[in-house]
This record gives sequence, structure tokens and C-alpha cells, in this order.
Amino acid sequence: MTSAPRPLIAVPARFSATTSALRYAAEVNARALIEAVWRAGGEPVTIHPHAPGGTCDPAEVAARLDRFDGVLLPGGGDIAPHRYGAADAHETVYDVDDEQDAFDLEVARQALAARLPLLAICRGLQVVNTVLGGTLHQDMGGPEHEHRHLRHPVTLTGGSALARITRADKVEASCYHHQHIDRLGSGLTVTARAADGTVEAVERTDAAGWFVGVQWHPEDTAHEDPAQQLLFDALVHAARRTG
Repeated sequence: MTSAPRPLIAVPARFSATTSALRYAAEVNARALIEAVWRAGGEPVTIHPHAPGGTCDPAEVAARLDRFDGVLLPGGGDIAPHRYGAADAHETVYDVDDEQDAFDLEVARQALAARLPLLAICRGLQVVNTVLGGTLHQDMGGPEHEHRHLRHPVTLTGGSALARITRADKVEASCYHHQHIDRLGSGLTVTARAADGTVEAVERTDAAGWFVGVQWHPEDTAHEDPAQQLLFDALVHAARRTG
């Protein structure tokens, strides 16, 4: 008996200046991320960020996403502050790439418009917030305040999709970020916070398609923490229903 095909999950690549095994610059995604989607029953497909000159054709991006059943927006470098209306960039802003920004922003825009199941992680959450008119704190206040190389408890909003998915009211989050949401994007609601008040997760208030955004990296611990793996399971389940 032939098993059902795995839902196709589009994962925009991240540019990497050096990748030793390939000898040259590369387009990559974290192995832990890809494996988490695979464990969930999805077929993760890394897609090329095509946005020459920092712009991309919305129709082209929509057509490319049309073949997929879901989208995962992964972590990465900082978004250029001008993308959310900031006049200046903080000195800690790093790894900004106009092509990456333009493509990720358009992927988020088109995925939301098409109601494709969408899981947004770290930078991915910030991309969605930007697309919906929100802003970011460019720096959380230096090493003593940033959430880098850090695991800490995150409190979930009771009754939220996130709480239902993880079957928990608190989770242990693996974080690597020095920025976080300032002004919330239109149609979003906060569904998790850290003890210091940092927004750690958002959902849409209009229930227009399946969407969860988390500021932490669930892929870091998904292999050993069922609550984190359940996020990927939920994405693939939603993709299977809409595919």
C-alpha cells in the first residue's frame, strides 16, 4: 500500500558566506529545523531567495508558493530597520541582506494572503510583524538583557492556539535574539511572554488560516522536548488539511 505523500513545506534559504564542504558561498537551512519538519511528516523544501536589487515580483513569489502546502519562515540575521520605518540602525544590527529581506517579506505577505499554513521562527516572527505594520526594538539593551545562548521559561496565554498545540501553559524556550517586537503588527495578538515581558509568540486574531509565530528556536530542542516538536507537527497537520 502506498503511503500518502508528505506535504511540501517551503523554507526560504539563508545566505551563507562560507560553507567549507561546498567550498563557496551557499544557501542553507539549519539541519535541526529540516529534521523537525521531516519528523512531523512533512517534506521540507529549501527555496532560493530571488530578489535582485532588494526587490521581488509579488506575482512570481505567489506562483512559486502555489505548489506548496505550507511555509516555514526560519531564523536568521536582522531585518534592515528601514523596512519597518526606522530612520537609523542601531550599532548591534548585523547580517542585513536586502535580497533576503525583500524575499522573506514577500513570502510572508503572499503566504498570509493565500492562507497557507505558516510557522514563523525568530526572525520569521519579526518578518511577519513587519509585513503587518509592526516595529522592532533594534536591541534589547546589551548582553545582560538579550536572549542569546539562553533557555528560559515562557508563559503561554491560556486558550491560545499555541497552548493547545503544546498542551502546556509554560514551555522551556531556546533563544538566540537581541531584538524583539516593539509595536505589534495589525491583526496580531501576543500569546506568550518571557518573565521580563519580551513578546515570545504571536497569533492572528482573525483566524484567517493557520499561523503561529515564536521568537525562540523550537528546532533546537524539538528532538528531546515534545512540546517543541508539536509546533512542527501542527504545521504539517495544517498543511496536510489544506494541501
